[in-house]
Amino acid sequence: MGSLASERTVVGWAARDATGHLSPYTYTVRKTGPEDVVVKVLYCGICHTDIHQAKNHLGASKYPMVPGHEVVGEVVEVGPEVSKHRVGDVVGVGVIVGCCRECRPCKANVEQYCNKRIWSYNDVYTDGQPTQGGFASTMVVDQKFVVPIPAGLAPEQAAPLLCAGVTVYSPLKHFGLTAPGLRGGILGLGGVGHMGVKVAKAMGHHVTVISSSSRKRAEAMDELGADAYLVSSDAEAMAAAADSLDYIIDTVPVHHPLEPYLALLRLDGKHVLLGVVGEPLSFVAPMVMLGRKAVTGSFIGSVDETAELLRFCVDKGLTSQIEVVKMGYVNEALERLERNDVRYRFVVDRSFSCPRCVGRVRWIGLQMVDA
Repeated sequence: MGSLASERTVVGWAARDATGHLSPYTYTVRKTGPEDVVVKVLYCGICHTDIHQAKNHLGASKYPMVPGHEVVGEVVEVGPEVSKHRVGDVVGVGVIVGCCRECRPCKANVEQYCNKRIWSYNDVYTDGQPTQGGFASTMVVDQKFVVPIPAGLAPEQAAPLLCAGVTVYSPLKHFGLTAPGLRGGILGLGGVGHMGVKVAKAMGHHVTVISSSSRKRAEAMDELGADAYLVSSDAEAMAAAADSLDYIIDTVPVHHPLEPYLALLRLDGKHVLLGVVGEPLSFVAPMVMLGRKAVTGSFIGSVDETAELLRFCVDKGLTSQIEVVKMGYVNEALERLERNDVRYRFVVDRSFSCPRCVGRVRWIGLQMVDA
């Protein structure tokens, strides 16, 4: 155990206003508490939610704000009551860093549904101090919300799994959609969608990617291994695919009609909403009534599900497809993400000193961008 420090100075990259532009920002984090883990950030994924929050798309942003909730780092200090992690461990921190621990969701170990959950950033701890995310040198996190990164998983590959990966894994598991042979649709092929294809294929599903154009057909079929590709604007193809899917994982983060996709579902099919959309979505009731279909939603995953997903990825040999960038490139990366110009997840590299990263080829077919 390292020596317990008083408040420490941290350098992060923060948005100061709704332009969303990030620049270096110095702030302090709390001293190490009894159950706290001090994490030296090595990698942090860039999620579309980071854009929503930095640009105040949801109307609740607090500045200055250090985004980042797909954090992988090295443990450099632990509190005296920490039993799950040791100095030198490589660990992950996701979207949630606090919960009440007393409500029904918390007692069921689905703390992401706790009404008093604390977000990794753009939130406040119970003592009133602001939370700041993983676009920073260091985070101090309660051990409950820190997961070990398995030895068989490259740290930079693990980052997107902490949000994008578990976001698709959790509903497949919860809604009983894990059996081999199911036919699933992945609506939208971005950071979450590409993990949806990979996870569903690893479960033995027949996977159809549904997109608004044919632009990503080759990527979906040849690179990600999808079984079919459906262009939503092709009325004839959509009609031919009616009543063919057991579920649709809907990752689209902007307003879109639901009725064309509900028609693709079989009896008892499920349309699972994952994208954060700030406008009402609608459909006519017979679209669900006449097939006993369900429109439902799911939100990230629990700490337990995250650890389970990481082991699943090691067992199945799954990796995310990422573009690794340096911190100085983060604003360009956010702009490109907003244009959907990434295949399929940006990961910020904050350090080259991770002992598990030295002396091996880390990125096959990936681009390393210099700031």
